[in-house]
Amino acid sequence: MAKTYKIAVITGDGIGPEITEAAMFVLNGTGLQIEFTKVAAGLNAWETYGNQLPDETIRIIKESDACLKGPTQTPPGPGSFKSATVTLRQILDLYANVRPVKNHPGVPSVHKGVDMVIVRENTEGLYRGLEYNLGDSAITIRTITRRGCERIARFAFELARREKRRRVTAVHKANVLKETCGTFRNVCAEVAKAYPEIPFDEMHVDAAAMRIAMKPQDIDVIVTTNLFGDVLSDEAAGVVGGLGFAPSANVGDRYAFFEAIHGTAPKHAGKWDANPAALILSGAMMLKHLGELDAGLRVEAAIDSVLEEGKTVTRDVGGSASTMDFAKAVAQKLAH
Repeated sequence: MAKTYKIAVITGDGIGPEITEAAMFVLNGTGLQIEFTKVAAGLNAWETYGNQLPDETIRIIKESDACLKGPTQTPPGPGSFKSATVTLRQILDLYANVRPVKNHPGVPSVHKGVDMVIVRENTEGLYRGLEYNLGDSAITIRTITRRGCERIARFAFELARREKRRRVTAVHKANVLKETCGTFRNVCAEVAKAYPEIPFDEMHVDAAAMRIAMKPQDIDVIVTTNLFGDVLSDEAAGVVGGLGFAPSANVGDRYAFFEAIHGTAPKHAGKWDANPAALILSGAMMLKHLGELDAGLRVEAAIDSVLEEGKTVTRDVGGSASTMDFAKAVAQKLAH
């Protein structure tokens, strides 16, 4: 008897409900038995329940096989609630953020031949949220632990080994941030010794940013700290066509959720014109994580087929298709 996968779905804010609907439509077309349960998080949850991440949402996610997450909105500035995404990563100890970046057919891009993965430590660093006001100064504490460095480095090397990747590059700023980045750099180098078949090198974050902009084909797997990974992955997405094609996974030892790395685009909420490709690709990553490799690959191939044809694509790549038009075209390719 086929397994039924229980998937929690954070519909999110802005365009979130629209692109999650599109992603669920495509995933239902894989032929797998999937039971979706919608849960609340983000600004809408705050306005409805007074909590950006209700206890019921956390409970359902923990009881599910995985979570598919739409984008959630966090108001900027002091005094606002903490990001639901960051909070969820810390509560579930989802220490690895995985962001693959590659070219897709039919999508205009600055560079060709790009195929990299950015592995970002997901629970430490400046995003830990240890911020304080001291008179007329504001202070943030950057926390980097040896344990955190070891497990993210090992995750990156295991990914490289599993996917038969060419190289792992540790990205840091140890020449300036000598203690925190110095610890990260040294631990990555130690872990690399356990993977002698995988070449290892290191790069300062500013040099890595320039390399991504000028010659991203040279980069294979980057392992880096929380803030650096966040910034570099958005830059990398820009060289292959934008955030509309940028999926991600947030993975720990027990739980995982999968999300597009773009924001809520509130100006487009309700218009059903947003590109759902990044979230559908995140859904494909989720299927692979669940052991459904073939289904995940078929979803990716269906997306590329629709993009290559160019007949049913969204406004960000020069088309006029709606969010659901694109999803239906992808599902039709899956059916064949």
